[in-house]
Amino acid sequence: MLRKVLPTSSAVKVARKCVFRNASTAAPIRPRICIVGAGPAGFYTAQYILKHLDNSDIDIVEKLPVPFGLVRFGVAPDHPEVKNVINTFTKTAENPRVRFLGNLCLGKDFTLEELRERYHAVLLTYGAEQDNTLNIPNENLQNVLSAREFVAWYNGLPGFENLNPDLSGKSLTLLGQGNVAVDVARIVLSSVDDLKKTDITEYALETLSRSRIDTVHLVGRRGPLQAAFTIKELREMLKLSSCTTRWRADDFDHVEESIPNLPRPRKRITELMVKSLAEQAPNNVPPAGRCFQPIFFRSPVNFVGSGKVEAVEYVVNRLADGRAVPTEQRETIATDLVCRSIGYRAVSVDNHINFDARKGCVNNAGGRVLKRNLTGSDQTIDDIEDKYETGLYASGWLATGPTGVILTTMNNSFGVADLVCRDFNSNTIRLNGSRPGLELAGRPYVSWNGWKAIDSEEVRLGQAKGKPREKLTRIETMLQIASNASD
Repeated sequence: MLRKVLPTSSAVKVARKCVFRNASTAAPIRPRICIVGAGPAGFYTAQYILKHLDNSDIDIVEKLPVPFGLVRFGVAPDHPEVKNVINTFTKTAENPRVRFLGNLCLGKDFTLEELRERYHAVLLTYGAEQDNTLNIPNENLQNVLSAREFVAWYNGLPGFENLNPDLSGKSLTLLGQGNVAVDVARIVLSSVDDLKKTDITEYALETLSRSRIDTVHLVGRRGPLQAAFTIKELREMLKLSSCTTRWRADDFDHVEESIPNLPRPRKRITELMVKSLAEQAPNNVPPAGRCFQPIFFRSPVNFVGSGKVEAVEYVVNRLADGRAVPTEQRETIATDLVCRSIGYRAVSVDNHINFDARKGCVNNAGGRVLKRNLTGSDQTIDDIEDKYETGLYASGWLATGPTGVILTTMNNSFGVADLVCRDFNSNTIRLNGSRPGLELAGRPYVSWNGWKAIDSEEVRLGQAKGKPREKLTRIETMLQIASNASD
């Protein structure tokens, strides 16, 4: 059995040379696995492998000094119940067979080739961090942002603390109708007094307290029957204090008669929209307080403005077989701030990753990363035996694209982790020698104890303000705190 001599003096440090010794020449070789990315996909794959692959050792490598990815930086601050999954992730990280190595970045601090040489298996789970764009005129106007940037700003993702979105205007337009867009709408339209009880960043609270935005448009290219937000998110918007939801009645032509034939989840959310529409005040009665206005059947074709966005020009769509088909009709709606919320895409951080730039994800078959040059008898993915990179996998949004919720990522990651376990048990991944793990010499990294020190400091800062935590946003500050923690 091989045992690694770990650094013992600090949680962020330049590690000493790794030292190994053979406990016994007859001892079984332990599967050594590296997971790149400490978000939900990474932790779920680790959780499954720990349970189903005996004696495996796992390193979870993360480019930030802190773990949890989108659970920490993507989940809305007023949804603390969704973040409870962190408790499960913490149990996984504190398993003696797991190491957390923060502040280490694939493509910068080490290469994929290096990982594949030093581990029996490598799982890429680092997510999707780049915005899709509309590629329409004037998209670079001031005050045209992405919802991802806005969420990263109020959730304290390092590098976004200086975004300073301009909330001095009267209206915000969100392009896209998924849950992320609704999250942004809810945060902007919520009472600051309610947000003060969450882990939203203090600088975001300060900016939101001065916000003059009183109308938020939520614009989708298709109709109410195709709305991408969930019923939970819609209910929250309808119950928001001092905020009125205003539907366009024309958007609901023939919708009510379709309800009996809808699948149950779609039926419930459609019934809720129709009920809300029936209860709203006539259009000639101005809404009291702030207003949330979903708008359907519109696709943006141009941003209007001189230097700064002033309006969005839309083409009016009709539905054909569930698809949005543009008509000759146009509509221009004034706005002071725009956030695109049209999805994310992953990026390739290493030249040796077989990456599909068009789809924005790793080329894979069910989680197994495909070779760049396919071999085998018929040159198709169906003939898979010679077509995937042995011991290399991808899961989560990096593999599937940005779809679904955390539960979706869990199911995908469990499935990929099961493949890993089966490949070890079938000897597809051969344990023909021990693997040393990542060489840490000269690389300042954050251990799990380092994260716990950061966590404790954030909780302490939050308690002083009546919040669950006050997130640190400067990496230098995180590293300094972690460096004082003992392993």
